[in-house]
Amino acid sequence: MSADHAAEHPPTRLDRRKERTRAALIAAAGEFLAEGRTAVSIQQITDAAGVGFGSFYNHFDSKEALFEAAVESVLDIYVAFRDEIVSGYDDPAEVFAVSFRMTGRLQRQIPEMVRVLLNEGTRVLTRGTGLAPRALTDIEASIKAGRFDIESAQLGLMAAGGALLGLLQLLDAEPDLDAGEVSDLMTARVLRGFGMTKEDAADLCSRPLPEPPAL
Repeated sequence: MSADHAAEHPPTRLDRRKERTRAALIAAAGEFLAEGRTAVSIQQITDAAGVGFGSFYNHFDSKEALFEAAVESVLDIYVAFRDEIVSGYDDPAEVFAVSFRMTGRLQRQIPEMVRVLLNEGTRVLTRGTGLAPRALTDIEASIKAGRFDIESAQLGLMAAGGALLGLLQLLDAEPDLDAGEVSDLMTARVLRGFGMTKEDAADLCSRPLPEPPAL
């Protein structure tokens, strides 16, 4: 729908109510995913969302479709957050490093959303949206620029993604750890695995990070 058409036909009260219902269902599903509770019934989900059972199928064909939408919602938020943070960088290796360092820190800022990604596990690395395609682009650009020395960008993505999920799981399990320090150490280790010298990796991971946007 074009912007002009949307302006001519603003959302009706029914449209707004449907959108609120959909958002409530996605939020409830996200809470269940964050708790690792996927064996819940649709009735439990609608109860948690505060909507009627009958309204569920006006928005989703199945519980699995709702959980998929909840994961996509988290990834959309992550992408907007990440893209704003790295917008001022030209070096693809630094874009990768900043993304990794900031993603680790997200565990302290939005732990419930990070737990949704942890529940998704390594499947998040093969999605066409969210973390994976952007990380792959950064890795490919870094190889082309001579910043990374690895044989396969796709394998690099899997290695970095596994390290990132491990980092997030560690921070979730150990709330007293310094998320910034641990995230920077893990980022430097990944960069060294991509062929950077210890000095260059340490330099990238010691630079000040931009102020994160509001979530």
